[in-house]
Amino acid sequence: MSTAILTGPPVAGSSLEADLRTLGFDVRTASDPGGVTELLAEVPAQQRVALVDPRFVGHLHALRLALTDPRFPAAAVPGVLTVQAGARAALDRAAGRIPVGAGTAHLTDVLTDTLTDALDRADVGLHRVELGSLVGTLALTPDQRSEAREAVAAVDDEAVRLRTAVKSRDGFFTTFFISPYSRYLARWCARRGLTPNQVTTASLLTALIAAGCAATGSRGGFVAAGVLLLLSFVLDCTDGQLARYSLQYSTLGAWLDATFDRAKEYAYYAGLALGAARGGDDVWVLALGAMILQTCRHVVDFAFNEGSEFEGGAGSAGPAVALSDRLDQVGWTVWVRRMIVLPIGERWAMIAVLTALTTPRIVFYALLVGCALAACYTTAGRVLRSRARRARRTDRAARALADLADYGPLVELLTGGGRGRGRGRSGSLLAPVMAFLSSAMLLVWLISQPDPASWLTVGVAFCSALLAAAALSRPLKGALDWLVPPFFRAGEYLTVLLLAARADAHGALPAAFGLVAAVAYHHYDTVYRIRGGTGAPPRWLVRATGGHEGRILVITFLAALLPATGFTIALTALAVVLALLVLAESIRFWVAAHKHGAPAVHDEGEPA
Repeated sequence: MSTAILTGPPVAGSSLEADLRTLGFDVRTASDPGGVTELLAEVPAQQRVALVDPRFVGHLHALRLALTDPRFPAAAVPGVLTVQAGARAALDRAAGRIPVGAGTAHLTDVLTDTLTDALDRADVGLHRVELGSLVGTLALTPDQRSEAREAVAAVDDEAVRLRTAVKSRDGFFTTFFISPYSRYLARWCARRGLTPNQVTTASLLTALIAAGCAATGSRGGFVAAGVLLLLSFVLDCTDGQLARYSLQYSTLGAWLDATFDRAKEYAYYAGLALGAARGGDDVWVLALGAMILQTCRHVVDFAFNEGSEFEGGAGSAGPAVALSDRLDQVGWTVWVRRMIVLPIGERWAMIAVLTALTTPRIVFYALLVGCALAACYTTAGRVLRSRARRARRTDRAARALADLADYGPLVELLTGGGRGRGRGRSGSLLAPVMAFLSSAMLLVWLISQPDPASWLTVGVAFCSALLAAAALSRPLKGALDWLVPPFFRAGEYLTVLLLAARADAHGALPAAFGLVAAVAYHHYDTVYRIRGGTGAPPRWLVRATGGHEGRILVITFLAALLPATGFTIALTALAVVLALLVLAESIRFWVAAHKHGAPAVHDEGEPA
């Protein structure tokens, strides 16, 4: 239980004490600043503590937002201050410095606001809560109290709570076809004590059942799969809305939500491919191509966003941003542009409907075309924005891009560390050009050869690794250096697809699907660690997985060494080993981060 300290005697007729107990606080009362300091000393350092002025008047949800949000080390509204363990030392110091005696009334009359200003100056990450239409104020006189109570009565805080449970920026399908009722499902879950992680898990299980239905290959199975996939998406929306409704944010929850989204979608692709195979149609190339395209789209998003931190600010982004801002002022264009990028809601709705009404081959054709158009649209816009910028990327952003490149021991050896030395230039195109050539040279060779499973291919793969090292020879601070990780991802994934497709062996493509899925999980996990502020995976893990250039060399070596059947077995074994390695380390890391109280996070960015 958390502790709330009232900084003075309770006010007659106030429900403040009852509201604080409703929110799970043990309420204590102090008569003066000295009493507050004494009570603070009694509260364990690892426990959340709140200081509340008894003259506070406001909605219960205003108190909830100020006192129970786990994402911030300290938060405040007028008359209310809360701190978690990370800011307790600063609070104790600030409380100990409050003077007493004559001439200090201006500091001690509203003690909470004085301490809030002190924490703000201490730079502990204080969050001043924006209440919007909710009321949360200090009423120092009877007239002010009467006015504040009337303002509270005029606003339905439960309606506000439901409305703000919906993500502020979402796709057209989610906004108009899911959120109008999923928010009520989120409230139903909250009132029954369900957690967002439980709902996330239910969404995953529903999607896996949908994949199983699709794998039957029957028309009834396809219809059931489409319905269950939509139900899984409803639950996927509900878990985030439940987190916002009940303020149950956590690092582990954000990781589960993001990871399970990818697991659900790619497991469904596999189910469709298995179902098509039962009907005599082999679509594993299409399934693997769809997974590669979707993953590369995400890598473009991640790399662009993580690399968008510049020294002295972003600077001017040129006419592309100006045009985008003008279009945002025309209402209908906002929704069209959100639909063009084929976010998760539109994508899953399309997959579900086409699964129920058509065939897996048509589903994958539509998915490939739609995702390709979306990728061209978003990537072109980002290239235009980047070319117009003249600002220099920060060291932190350059390190994030290098980590996303997922270089292995060979590149590390060739570059003396992998993150480049010297001073990166904002206008240089060396890194993206070398990264493009590294992947393009290998892919062109594989496509052009009658039999790509040869020792010459291994030599080309080694030359590709040399070009990758050249791309990472300097810090990734160029305007278009965020393209380096997507080029490497496309080169690695497509190499696996081409070698498996040309192996002409039963089971080679499903094995390749599993291998790419395992490697993609590792790349997604890298992104989520960086986003959560915990840094990239440990170097021992990256070295153990070989890095992208090491894995390419191993796969081309196995293709040249083994017959087609042996290559299929090797791909399967490699997929299993990599999956166990990255999953074990990832689960260990995120569970430990959750137990050790890592800062809670929540993604309010663009729909995936």
